[in-house]
Amino acid sequence: MKNKVASTFERIFESKPILAFAPGRINLIGEHTDYQEGLVFPAAIEQGIWVAIQKNNSISCQLFSEDYQQEFVFDINSFSPKKGHWANYIMGVASQFQQAGYVLTGFDLVIGGNIPASGLSSSAALSVAVGTALSELFNLKIPKKSIVLYAQKAEHLFAGVKCGIMDPYASAFGVKDRALLLDCRSTTHVDVKADFGDYSLLLVNSKVKHSLADSAYNKRREACEESVRILQPTFQKATTLRDIPSNDLAQVQHILPSPLFPKAKHVITEIERVRLASKALEANDLNHFGELLKASHKSLSDDFEVSCAELDFLANESWKLPGVLGSRMMGGGFGGCTINLISRSSMEQFQSEIYSKYKSQFDIEAEFIPVNISEGARILE
Repeated sequence: MKNKVASTFERIFESKPILAFAPGRINLIGEHTDYQEGLVFPAAIEQGIWVAIQKNNSISCQLFSEDYQQEFVFDINSFSPKKGHWANYIMGVASQFQQAGYVLTGFDLVIGGNIPASGLSSSAALSVAVGTALSELFNLKIPKKSIVLYAQKAEHLFAGVKCGIMDPYASAFGVKDRALLLDCRSTTHVDVKADFGDYSLLLVNSKVKHSLADSAYNKRREACEESVRILQPTFQKATTLRDIPSNDLAQVQHILPSPLFPKAKHVITEIERVRLASKALEANDLNHFGELLKASHKSLSDDFEVSCAELDFLANESWKLPGVLGSRMMGGGFGGCTINLISRSSMEQFQSEIYSKYKSQFDIEAEFIPVNISEGARILE
């Protein structure tokens, strides 16, 4: 894809581009903890978005999408979002740079990617790739963390997506063979060795996305915020559920109304699972890591109630198969992928059995996506 994007740029714009890349991401564990200022455990992957860019000595920004085979042009001094359009991510980042006081002129740009499924943060990869490319093109020397924050805000304002910090952060700061233990309160991270030895990570795409997702997300978020308000008189220093220790769950259950407790329980225990998972990887205890993946799925399904029949089936059937240490739904819920830790020697049997069982149960053909942990956004030679 890198060569394709570069050659397309040279064919359309007849000049040599600067090339930038930003990866998609997986999240090993830690779902629905970010908006309670908790911990998450993402990693960058090899698949991502490539950007070819060069100045054109005008006020016109000429864009081409390799994936959509579509052109788009805007004036660098006067532009606004275009509902539902891929160019919003590029315009959004440019707008954030301008608002921060950086001076931009017209540029030519080609984008293309190979991120295979929803849930791997192609939009964050695009925003971070564009930010990295613009910073290099105009010699702005913008720090990575600033690019992350501009990318997040660009999605909020131009794409209308209220994304968290994890996706652009993992895309920008990814390190090969290491996961990022990211603190969503301080927006700082620690690299953790992710050596899976004879095991590999495999995503199984359920190929479904239920319409419940957006409304359920808002309700879960409100439930967490309401729980904090009710708990604050007892836990006076708590500003989010992140501040409630997991060994105080019995007291939390006593205080909270029964509809709220399971949601709070998930967030409190999931943050603890992230801590334990990072320690398990550091100690190379893959069995414990796998058990934490299972516990995360059960909590997301039973307590937080953001799973669905398809994801539950894929996780539960995976746990029964040889060579599988753990499996769980990944992402916001109600569809998307499961993430699985499987021995390489069992990979073929796993794919064959899951494919046939899932097809038989739901008449859907599962998609299998191998992922390797790779480095974050960068300028390419």
